[in-house]
Amino acid sequence: MLNLEQLAELLEKNRDAATARVREFSIGGKKFNFNSRPAIMGVVNLSGDSWYRESVCLSAEAAIQRGEILSAQGADIVDVGAESTLASAVRVNDQLQKSMLLPVIKGLRARKILVSVETYSPNVARAALKNGANVLNLTCGVASKEIFKMAAAHDATVIICYVQGRNVREVRDFDFSADPVDMMRDYFSKQIETARRCGVEKILIDPGLGFYYRNLQDGKIRVRHQMMVFLNTFRLRTLGFPVCHALPHAFEFFRDEVRCAEPFFAVLAALGKTDLFRTHEVPRVRAVLETLKLSLA
Repeated sequence: MLNLEQLAELLEKNRDAATARVREFSIGGKKFNFNSRPAIMGVVNLSGDSWYRESVCLSAEAAIQRGEILSAQGADIVDVGAESTLASAVRVNDQLQKSMLLPVIKGLRARKILVSVETYSPNVARAALKNGANVLNLTCGVASKEIFKMAAAHDATVIICYVQGRNVREVRDFDFSADPVDMMRDYFSKQIETARRCGVEKILIDPGLGFYYRNLQDGKIRVRHQMMVFLNTFRLRTLGFPVCHALPHAFEFFRDEVRCAEPFFAVLAALGKTDLFRTHEVPRVRAVLETLKLSLA
């Protein structure tokens, strides 16, 4: 069981990293003060394969309405995706993804809601940016210079995900041969350098805890890994850029109370100094973060 002694040991081993500060910047004209106020990203799924039923919208009108609700509930950004990351989900070609995404992007931007688009396709990324997307949530293993240059040309933000594979749909076993946080630091360092050479300065990094690696299907192994990374988030912040986490569900443990899972993981992510919380449960996570602002002093 996670205990206070373990948290104290983690801090003592990495005390210098605990004071790291990250770059702050504006997205779509809105300033994000990551060092003093964590932000929230709500989720709209356009794929019927997405398991989180409350986030699924099967029409542009429904998706725009959900985006408005998420914004009113406290989401700073709305993340929209047209293909589920589930291993069993149907692949959605670029043309179909664009036909699903573009009306939603336009509708949300017309309402002055910041939009992130989850994709690993350069074609989808290009169309999303041309139609007003503010953020590219890149679920490819190594983002291409082409995508980074597109983002720079549109003054867009990129979220660089840690993916051990070509893209999120093509992962196999997670490599545990070394400290996962050290491997992530190395990966992100190289990707950040490439992005900046292409002109991108607005960058977040995402450890990719919601992706479906084969050897993480066992709930105990997966959740132990997720908890470890959440609490070690501050070590990644030493790269100088804010960290985004997609909060997981842990259905095996929460079962009928699965909607409480993301708020639970939000506590661990907040203790690790996460900067952007990607969640299907915006009002619950917002309440958690507001409560954690209270000082014990």
